[in-house]
Amino acid sequence: MIHSQVEDLFYNVPSRRRAFRSASEEYAKILDLVGRYAVHCSGVAFSCKKHGGSSTDITVPVAASTVDRIRQIHGSALANELVNLKVENDRWGFKCDGWISNANYNVKRTTLLLFINHRSVESAAIKKSIEQTYATFLPKGGHPFVYLSLDIEPQRVDVNVHPTKREVHFLNEDEIISIICEEICAGLSKVDTSRAFMTQSLLSNNPKAPFVTPMKPTAPSASSTVSARHDRSTSKVPPKSSTKKPYENSLVRTDSSVRKITSMLQTQPSIDDGHPSFQDDSDQEYVVEGKEPGVCRLASIKELRGEVRDAMHNELTDIIATHTFVGVVDEQKRIVAIQAGIKLFLVDYGMLCNEYFYQVALTDFSFYGTIRFEKPLDLRELLQIGAEQEQRNMDSASASDDEDMEVDWNEVVESVRSKLIDRRALILEYFSMDITPEGLLCTIPLLIKGYTPSFAKLPGFLLRLGPYVDWEAEKECFQSFLRELAAFYTPESLPLSPSSTPKQDAGKNTEEDSEMNEAEEKEEDPEITKRRERVRRALENVIFPACKARMVGTSGLLKGFLELADLKGLYRVFERC
Repeated sequence: MIHSQVEDLFYNVPSRRRAFRSASEEYAKILDLVGRYAVHCSGVAFSCKKHGGSSTDITVPVAASTVDRIRQIHGSALANELVNLKVENDRWGFKCDGWISNANYNVKRTTLLLFINHRSVESAAIKKSIEQTYATFLPKGGHPFVYLSLDIEPQRVDVNVHPTKREVHFLNEDEIISIICEEICAGLSKVDTSRAFMTQSLLSNNPKAPFVTPMKPTAPSASSTVSARHDRSTSKVPPKSSTKKPYENSLVRTDSSVRKITSMLQTQPSIDDGHPSFQDDSDQEYVVEGKEPGVCRLASIKELRGEVRDAMHNELTDIIATHTFVGVVDEQKRIVAIQAGIKLFLVDYGMLCNEYFYQVALTDFSFYGTIRFEKPLDLRELLQIGAEQEQRNMDSASASDDEDMEVDWNEVVESVRSKLIDRRALILEYFSMDITPEGLLCTIPLLIKGYTPSFAKLPGFLLRLGPYVDWEAEKECFQSFLRELAAFYTPESLPLSPSSTPKQDAGKNTEEDSEMNEAEEKEEDPEITKRRERVRRALENVIFPACKARMVGTSGLLKGFLELADLKGLYRVFERC
């Protein structure tokens, strides 16, 4: 038997000591945690009593089964309505065992006892999915009890996503949750042959006697219909319970699961034949190769991941995790509109995507998939194209600043090329970029399935790996390389479409103005149109759903979010009108 005694907790840290609530509230938290482990840990006896109390609040014998443990902690009303749940999937590497309440049991709040690898954790994604699954079985306002014990391969679990380690993330989270919810739905459907409803007798001698009656759907007979009409005509209707109606300005009016307006628009035939969606407009053929995930044990990568966690902004992370994508506003300035709750935001998706791909590159470090070119690309030719692009940018900048800058670009190209070839072993091992000794680029890393970066940015990305990556220090090398990789994956800035360009007043047009308007009304370059469509589809269908699933909002992203409207604020404006 183990007895634990703690005294003078945080006596030397006054700020932590002041954070404690009342003794009763802290004891309630202790009971909750002990109760969770008392349900989960079979073969272990639990006893919990408040200091000075006369009786124990939790008593669980060592030989008690899981159902008996739930009965001791949560009551017999729940234990009598439990359904066993067992799920196993070798592809996603997990096992799940648990007990869930059936359709006859519901409470005002969802009770989720979640254990991952025998550790009590929380998961908002699992809880939300389970509540949506139960919504078709329980009455409105009803919530279930769910106890789940998941065994997931340790290398697939990231326990360092929350400062208090209260939450965890794991690979293939959406697929695992979907399988569990499907099994819950199947389990509830099997036992859903009868329902128990609370009814109240209307007899005068016992007006408040509730009883439980199992109800099965049967076809009403003629006599029962007549009897029901007679009862309704002679008996008084019980008063309706008064429920507080929520204010209109607090209602969230979007649901990401319903049909979106974009699905109602006429779809254009795909320009590519036989190629995956969201490919670049390059003629180069390539194949996408996946790679099994693993665990990176480099101290420098762990430090970089810790910096991301330290910079986490809780409110912004919640906005990203619960948002609904509205649409692209401006491809030139890279702005989209999203809704989170009752607020509408304009988001700099260039900044958001850059941070997201950096976090993905850190999470999957050295275990990226690859994009393999059917015909390897000449590194020198790519660097020369990047040098020409950089020279044009510098010429335009120097023309505006009246400064002349002379750069020997041939020397720059050869310097970067030799540097990449010399470090090809390191680049291949950690970044999945295969460069041959002859200077041919065979593969580039794949960060996210279903989205391919713009190959028009590839020459500039390779050129920047020379001067903008610190190849001497390990941590700085990884950080600078991953930042450049994230910038390469960020969708490119595109010119505004002709339809969105503002037109001048027809009454004030001169001949020159009319010529300009005629030029603007000409059709856009088909290549630009194709790239614009791919960026829009990638943002809505791939990138933003991925951000919603696994991105951590950092403080640096705050300047990329602009609150455009708030439903409560709009109601106040309309009330004044």
